[in-house]
Amino acid sequence: MSQDEEHVRLLAMFHYIFAGIVALFACFPVFHLAFGLVLALKPEMFGPMKDQPPAFIGWLFVIFASFFILAGWTFAAVVAWAGRCLQKRRHHLFCLIMAGVACMCVPFGTVLGVFTIIVLVRPSVKELFRIPAMGGQTA
Repeated sequence: MSQDEEHVRLLAMFHYIFAGIVALFACFPVFHLAFGLVLALKPEMFGPMKDQPPAFIGWLFVIFASFFILAGWTFAAVVAWAGRCLQKRRHHLFCLIMAGVACMCVPFGTVLGVFTIIVLVRPSVKELFRIPAMGGQTA
């Protein structure tokens, strides 16, 4: 196995790890989702009804929390797909674009994105993507 193949293999593995971390952090708004549901559906749990905010405040919590959870999970899935593309050595441009997008996730995404860009712009690695790995397996 050449050094370039090893680097691409490691990048694919780190993309999977980063996708798992992103998916885990995307679950944090679940607390806001639960709070919003309780606020909208059972406001009497917080005390007398005269002191309660309107129900739409609870629904705003639910909507925003749901959006952030789904956006985080979607981003995690796309990062995992980029890792799969690296493993299969396909979609070179997509992998480069995702490396750039991952750079926005400080600090882990930035490190992963920069190293991915450094590796993917090498002419020898571009050549690897012209000849896809057989079934994603390495020897």
